[in-house]
Amino acid sequence: MRKLTVQSLSAVAVVAIAALGLVQFASARTESQAVASATTIQVSGKEYSFKLSAKSIARPGTVTFNFKNAGHLRHDFSINGKGTPMIKPGKTARITVSFKKKGNYRYLCTVPGHAALGMKGVFTVR
Repeated sequence: MRKLTVQSLSAVAVVAIAALGLVQFASARTESQAVASATTIQVSGKEYSFKLSAKSIARPGTVTFNFKNAGHLRHDFSINGKGTPMIKPGKTARITVSFKKKGNYRYLCTVPGHAALGMKGVFTVR
C-alpha cells in the first residue's frame, strides 16, 4: 500500500475545495438565471400604435408589461390571453404574462377597429 504524504493530502484537499466552489458557482448561476428570466417591458399606446421598450426576450420566462395610454382615447393592451383593463388617457396598468415556450406572440388593442388601424404587433420569445 502506498503511503500518503502531507503534500498528496494537500493536493486532494485543494481539488475538493475547488470542486465545492464550482458546485456553489453553478448553483448561484442557476438562481441568477431564474431572476433574469423575469423581465419588465414598458409599453406606450396611442392612436394607433404601440411602442415597446423591447420586442423580444432571450428565453421563455415571466414578463411584466407596464402599459401607459399616451393617447387621447381609451386603449388596452392584450397579449397571450392576458390583457389590461380599458385605460383612460394618461393612465397606466400592469399585466404579468408567463411565456412557457419559444415563439411569436401577437399583442393588440381590443377596442374595435384599433388593431386594424395599427395597434398590434408581434412579441418574440427566443
